[in-house]
Amino acid sequence: MKRMTLIAMVVVLLGLLMPGSVFADGATEGVEAAVVEVAAAAEETPTLDSGHTAWMITATALVLFMTLPGLALFYGGLVRAKNVLTILVQCFALAAIMSILWVVYGYSLAFESGGGLQKFIGGFGKLFLSGVTRESLLGDIPETVFTTFQMTFAIITPALIVGAFAERMKFSAMLIFSVLWFTFSYLPICHMAWGGDGAMFADWGVLDFAGGTVVHINAGIAGLVACIMLGKRKGFGSEPLPPHSVPFTIAGAAILWVGWFGFNAGSELAADGTSGMALLVTQVATATAAATWMFVEWMRSGKPTAVGIATGAVAGLVAITPASGTAGPIGGLLIGFASGLICYFAATSVKRAMGYDDSLDVFGVHGVGGIVGALLTGLCAAEWMGGSGISKDSVGGQIGVQFLSIVVTIIWSAVVSVIALSIAKAMVGLRVSEEVEHAGLDLAEHGEEGYHSHGMH
Repeated sequence: MKRMTLIAMVVVLLGLLMPGSVFADGATEGVEAAVVEVAAAAEETPTLDSGHTAWMITATALVLFMTLPGLALFYGGLVRAKNVLTILVQCFALAAIMSILWVVYGYSLAFESGGGLQKFIGGFGKLFLSGVTRESLLGDIPETVFTTFQMTFAIITPALIVGAFAERMKFSAMLIFSVLWFTFSYLPICHMAWGGDGAMFADWGVLDFAGGTVVHINAGIAGLVACIMLGKRKGFGSEPLPPHSVPFTIAGAAILWVGWFGFNAGSELAADGTSGMALLVTQVATATAAATWMFVEWMRSGKPTAVGIATGAVAGLVAITPASGTAGPIGGLLIGFASGLICYFAATSVKRAMGYDDSLDVFGVHGVGGIVGALLTGLCAAEWMGGSGISKDSVGGQIGVQFLSIVVTIIWSAVVSVIALSIAKAMVGLRVSEEVEHAGLDLAEHGEEGYHSHGMH
């Protein structure tokens, strides 16, 4: 960029010094204007920023780390020993399948201009990552890095849902459902929020920095629909179904906490002040939610459990996600407290009262936490709350469009989930047999056992 400007200036200087040139005939002003145009064009030419690129490669690795092994361990520890491999394989398989689908059509439908359907879905211009080359940039980072970063979001979102129907869904049905749901729910909601000018949520002025609607509400509603359509696990409500490895769960939650900095701070697509604040408020909200859940559980049941504080931390991570690019520290405290308190009751009292078997509290934590965070984003972005500012004329107006995006996401994900599960049921059946459920899905579905001791059920 600087080299182009320098060359243009040298040309002018030589022209002025050369006798008999066009410059001597009164053309100096036109050439000077041309130099200005060249300099302006050079300034507009996107150039790669190695610092931003290095951070985004790191953030991408952190988000993948959230699924493998973070979410796999978090969920794997919460199920019984006879089903631990099923959870690990589901997370691993989804990481593989979603990566392929993202390359084939996912990236294009999520982020390419969509013509007449631009409000809801992208176009087909980047199928098989057409045009995504070593040289192509998105802003000042390689488009390859942006593509891979967004791929890791597409991996973890369907993987979140498996916790809702854990210990009873066929592996084949899970794959069919996940492919359909990814295609018809994840990609449209992703495009609506992040597809740029013309996309519905973006046009409304919705603030969703890192995926409150796209990831958490979307997955949480799908999880609720799935666990209701599959029915309860055998013994749910009548016998204890304890987690087989609390250390697994704590380790998984800890990995999620660390990886989430890539999720939230990485969504700025740069290493700057906004990503720094996103890092800070993510830590503040997560810590506040974990402490809130711990103390509420301690007061209500007499003991602060390891699973409780880990789940509270995840609730805080979920809720701060949409607000992480616009909230300040006070907003982080508020969102952390609200999510820890509300998600605790959603995963305990509400679940018992409604009677659905959301095995690993996907709806209670991700669905409810996502809703809490998306709504409070409209408040916490306000400058008087220490935020970066709202996109609407008033906090009430901002909360209004946040609410509208939540409603659209809930309805969209619910409808797609019902249809996708119905298709999977018609093709292969949704649920394993009672015999398989009793013996455990690991042996029946994958021919392996997580542990050789048969007493660990």
